[in-house]
Amino acid sequence: MSNRDHQITMKILSEINVLEELVKELNLESFLDDEKTKRACCMTLINIGELVKNLTDEFKENFDFVPWKSIAGMRDVAAHKYQTLKMGDVWITIEKDIPKLKVELNRIYPD
Repeated sequence: MSNRDHQITMKILSEINVLEELVKELNLESFLDDEKTKRACCMTLINIGELVKNLTDEFKENFDFVPWKSIAGMRDVAAHKYQTLKMGDVWITIEKDIPKLKVELNRIYPD
């Protein structure tokens, strides 16, 4: 495993922490009513997806239990189709998928 991949995954974990902080006291309704938070969360998801795209193929193959392609795909949708992006889907991603990703990354790099 390369140091570069390690640094990238640490940056992804940092972005996950940002997301958690952005939504820590929100529910779906308050999220949907907060334009700044929606945009900040989408940008953070874009950052995560972009970081994933920079991981080596070898790393992604070694840890194929992580849905790397889906994460990169979410980035593409958030970046290129923002106006048609359903914020309810973004909320589900933040609430369901991001915690799973955090667990999976911590499985790769246990403390």
